[in-house]
Amino acid sequence: MTRPQHRASRSEYCVIACAEAWRGAGEVLASPMGLIPSLGARLARLTFAPDLLLTDGEAMLVGPDGGVEGWLPYRQHLTLVTGGRRHVMMGASQLDRYGNQNISCVGDWARPSRQLLGVRGTLNHPTSYWIPRHSRRVFVEKVDMVCGVGYDRAAGARHHRIARVVSDLGVFDFATPDQSMRLASLHPGVTVGQVEEATGFALTVPDDVPYTREPTAAELRLIRDVLDPEGTRAREVEH
Repeated sequence: MTRPQHRASRSEYCVIACAEAWRGAGEVLASPMGLIPSLGARLARLTFAPDLLLTDGEAMLVGPDGGVEGWLPYRQHLTLVTGGRRHVMMGASQLDRYGNQNISCVGDWARPSRQLLGVRGTLNHPTSYWIPRHSRRVFVEKVDMVCGVGYDRAAGARHHRIARVVSDLGVFDFATPDQSMRLASLHPGVTVGQVEEATGFALTVPDDVPYTREPTAAELRLIRDVLDPEGTRAREVEH
C-alpha cells in the first residue's frame, strides 16, 4: 500500500473516518455523541451528505453551524428511531468482536468493580462507535454487560446494523463471514501490529490494509476554519 502524505493530523483523520459513517445515508437523523463524531456529522452534512438531519439533543433540528432549522418533537424522534432512520455514533466502555457494547458496569453486574453510565442499548437502528483511546480495556473478548447489541445477538432485529467502529488507531467493520470485527483501515502512522497489540481479541486482518482516506483540501478548510477553529479536536486524540 502507498503511504499518503501526512498533511492532516490524527484527529482530522478521525473526523473524516467518522464522517464517512453517514455517506449515502440519505435523510436520516444523525446522533453523534462526542466532539469528534459531532465534527464528522457536521462535515458530512456540509459536503457529501446534505440530507442529514442534525439535532441539538433536545427538540430542535439544527444546521452544521448550530442554527435552528426546525422542530423535532419527541414523538417524531421516536418514530425515526423505531423505523431505523436514526444513525447514532456513540462511545463504548467495552466492545467485543461481534460489536456488543457495554457502558453500564465493569465486573459482575450484581457487584460491579466500577459503575458507569447505565444501560442505554442500541438495537433497531444503525449504530457506529467512537473510541478515542484504543486499548485492551475497551476492545475485550467478552463485555461484562450487553448494552448495545452485537451481531451474534441481533437475530430478528429488522434495522440492526453496526456501520463502523472508529478509534484513534483505525477503522473497523464487520464485513466477515461470521460478522466479527475486521480491520478496515489504518490511520497514517499506525501499524497492524500496534492495532493487534491494543486489541483484546483476534481481529480479522486483510492481507492489504488500506489507510484511512485523506481529507480533501476543502474538507481540511472546513474542519480548521469553520467547524473547529479553536482546535479542540486535538484534545480528544493524543497524536
